[in-house]
Amino acid sequence: MDAGVGPTASFRFYEELNDFLPSARRRRTFSCPIAQAATVKHMIEALGVPHTEVELVLVDGESVGFDHLLADGERVAVYPKFEAFDITPLLRVRERALRETRFVADAHMGGLARLLRLAGFDTLYDNHFDDREIARLCAEEGRIVLTRDRGLLKRREVTHGCYVRALHPPEQLREVVDRLDLTGSMRPFTRCLVCNALLRCASAEEVDSRVPPGVLERHHRFAACDGCGRVYWEGSHWRRMEGMIGSVVPHPARS
Repeated sequence: MDAGVGPTASFRFYEELNDFLPSARRRRTFSCPIAQAATVKHMIEALGVPHTEVELVLVDGESVGFDHLLADGERVAVYPKFEAFDITPLLRVRERALRETRFVADAHMGGLARLLRLAGFDTLYDNHFDDREIARLCAEEGRIVLTRDRGLLKRREVTHGCYVRALHPPEQLREVVDRLDLTGSMRPFTRCLVCNALLRCASAEEVDSRVPPGVLERHHRFAACDGCGRVYWEGSHWRRMEGMIGSVVPHPARS
């Protein structure tokens, strides 16, 4: 889209939102035509930026919602999440914040989903989930969508989402934790890595028939999953996972 005859608006995208734009439009103000009755959300996504990546929109210096109807000559500034200061009083783009941090990951985010569960976050994942099901879970359960699919983040039902830029699970975990400021919310080893259910403490007598020979002689603390029946103990695999979490996000909170 290039500026031409008819109503136009000028746009400026900030920080990482520029990653979604063609190089000629990054980190600069540009003008483009606006359709009749075009909303802020429609234009932002038409320019390539998923609305879930946007935290604040200013039109001629005033905070507006995604439903703001654009008019000829308006100046639109679009911002991602702010790290340096609290802009809560300015926000207009969403009806409410999420009360709990819960995720749903798309089919390509299985490794990240497992690590988020390891860190204690409620994370739904099934490689058979299609976009419609993921959008439904986001809308009905208040979950943050994790994906590298921009089209999924542009679905109307998706109110909260995170476009994951990193390619490998440990780096993806670091990115999500840093971006959403989750370090203080981490509770490692409180969820089942396989089915996402909460774990509970279990006695040696309870898990006797469910662990390999010799485990009861070497270990005395166990966690059981009532969802899928798995048992966890602080063996070498546990210590490797603990070390991995510590290397990705130093000093997480521990239950």
